[in-house]
Amino acid sequence: MTFDLWFLLAVGFSFSGYAVYLAGLRRQLVRPNRASWLIWSAATGLEALTYAAVNPGAPQGWVFAVSAVACIAVTIGIWRRSSWAPPSHAETLCIGACMAALVVWLAFRDAFWAHMLVVAAVPVSFWPTWASAWRDRNNERSPAWGLWTFGDLATLLITVRGVRPEFSELAYVVVEFLCHASVWFIIGLATINPIRSFGVRRGRLFVLDRYKPSGNLFRVGENHLGKAVFAAAHFDEGDVLIEFTGRRFRADQVPSLMRGESDRFVQVTPDHYMGPSGRIDDLVNHSCAPNAGLRFTDDGVHLVAVRAIVPGEEVTWDYSTTLKESNWHMICQCRATDCRRVIGNFDSLDADRQEFFRARNLVAPYLRRKDDLAHPRRRAG
Repeated sequence: MTFDLWFLLAVGFSFSGYAVYLAGLRRQLVRPNRASWLIWSAATGLEALTYAAVNPGAPQGWVFAVSAVACIAVTIGIWRRSSWAPPSHAETLCIGACMAALVVWLAFRDAFWAHMLVVAAVPVSFWPTWASAWRDRNNERSPAWGLWTFGDLATLLITVRGVRPEFSELAYVVVEFLCHASVWFIIGLATINPIRSFGVRRGRLFVLDRYKPSGNLFRVGENHLGKAVFAAAHFDEGDVLIEFTGRRFRADQVPSLMRGESDRFVQVTPDHYMGPSGRIDDLVNHSCAPNAGLRFTDDGVHLVAVRAIVPGEEVTWDYSTTLKESNWHMICQCRATDCRRVIGNFDSLDADRQEFFRARNLVAPYLRRKDDLAHPRRRAG
């Protein structure tokens, strides 16, 4: 009964790990490389076959077979969702080891040394993953690594409970256990909670304890105009970046002449403006080709990415998307290829550009319909 329990745990943890990893990939919690997973699919398949040949009838062979099938399924599932990059030197070496193992097995009928070659290739194949996780643990921050580690541990317990297990039985299990456990250690042992991969998020707002970034999302730096906000993490289209906050002022309370740091007012209704908050939202600059836009909801005013934003890129929005007036303008120096030279009210944008922002709900509520564009008011900042 004990043996059956450990076998079920080994298979269950292994299969669950692949299911959770795929779920996390669909929700963009991990950023794997297709080349790595293609190599792992071939390697796990060959490992399962050679292990079964060297250790016929061993129950661990079924665990590895399930892992190989699941690995292939994940590879197929991620093919259109992950980025392609040519194999690294380590991955190329892993491919060579797997091909050599296949030749040893088929040409020389020596399953033992074929299996040992594949076992030696396992740590090599993990090197790109270690490097990626060490550089940014969010690249592989999935509960799957913890589940795979527990699956390997259960498999190891099955192996050592046998009568004098052979080296060929222990080698692969131990290597897999150490490799999975090392990645789990790098990304953080707290990631074992599988519910995180099935949580819900709205941009960067998390429900059910999904993975929050490990560091600051933004940094304040300098551009050609002065202070600016730069992304310190990757953002996808639709991600909520920053909440705009600040005291509200009537239009007649907004200073008529403002320059530089005093110009921090954003129009939020036809008759009201949001003043400076003293926080990072005050420093987000205008661009005629912005990567973000303001979305007005019942929960507040949020800056939302209109396309993917990479680390180091300045975060910007188009000031005209809140302007409902005809007598305010500002000379633009954003340096975008299609810079308009002058920032005016929303009605100054061409029809296609207006539709672009309206279709994404990135205009102030009073600008969502053309008949709302009457009664112009001044927008400061």
